[in-house]
Amino acid sequence: MSAAEEVVTEAPAIEAVPKRAMTLGLGTSLVVLAALAIAPLFVKNFIIFQMTMLLIYALAVLALNILTGGSGQFSLGQSAFYAVGAYTSAILMEHFGMNYALTLPIAGVICFAFGFVFGQPALRLSGVYLALATFALAVAMPQLLKLGFFEHWTGGVQGLVVTKPDAPFGLPMSQDMWLYYFTLVIAIGIYIASINLLRSRSGRAFMAIRDNEIAASAMGVDVALYKTLAFGVSAGITGVAGGLGAIAVQFVAPDGYTITLAISLFLGMVVGGVGWLPGSIVGSAFIIFVPNIAEGISKGLSGAVFGVLLFLVIFLVPHGARQVAMVAQQMLGKLKKN
Repeated sequence: MSAAEEVVTEAPAIEAVPKRAMTLGLGTSLVVLAALAIAPLFVKNFIIFQMTMLLIYALAVLALNILTGGSGQFSLGQSAFYAVGAYTSAILMEHFGMNYALTLPIAGVICFAFGFVFGQPALRLSGVYLALATFALAVAMPQLLKLGFFEHWTGGVQGLVVTKPDAPFGLPMSQDMWLYYFTLVIAIGIYIASINLLRSRSGRAFMAIRDNEIAASAMGVDVALYKTLAFGVSAGITGVAGGLGAIAVQFVAPDGYTITLAISLFLGMVVGGVGWLPGSIVGSAFIIFVPNIAEGISKGLSGAVFGVLLFLVIFLVPHGARQVAMVAQQMLGKLKKN
């Protein structure tokens, strides 16, 4: 018996991921959706802006979760794809006068191509070596955006100012509120598409590669294609998030997309739960609000306070929000039995 046949014999078949493993129940999803839809009606514009950034970072974390949690490839370079998406939308809006909504699919396609091409040489790498390669990409991107060759388009060190859109059709709402609901609709669409992707044949191929690359190859999975496809999909979603971020913040500059952003997105994925897509919004909330909480506790030692809070979270719930959700589900099940 050949080595490949032995692998096929020993490795269990890859089953479709159960629904509860990747998403919330219908009732819980509707409650969360209702809360997200109603909350902006009762808060100030600054809070609405923060909620918009919450959704945008949640998209970026979800994209990373597809790559790492879905196909098992570690990346510390998501900030580079985020920057490309942000600059694509900003340049198309400010230099070409394109409608902001039309810039987002273009940013997604460009970042998909960028991620797919970057995934080609990354095929030879895995684990920490792949993480280092993507780390190098994240470190290089801000410097590339400052080059004089691109300065006419990117604004160089000074960046570009982006015009925030008004609500269409004369709708009686502020710019921040309109952009929030616009972002919410896009986030819901991408979330549903991501769930369906992971349930599809391609998603099962991703997870087969994640669990055992050799066994996946022996079972006929085109490992090279699906690994680069995972990079492309993740980069495309991150590019859309970057475009939305540029519109929401109304400004893009190279120093806004440093390695710190990439590490924050990776942290958000871990806190939300690797491989659990609903945890993306929890991870996003952590990287947005916990630093503010830490600064409120001690302005001089905010970094140390944030580190302690992060340590407590990782120590108490090493599997992130997914672990909390599973415990809550078990407790509700016991209560129903009683």
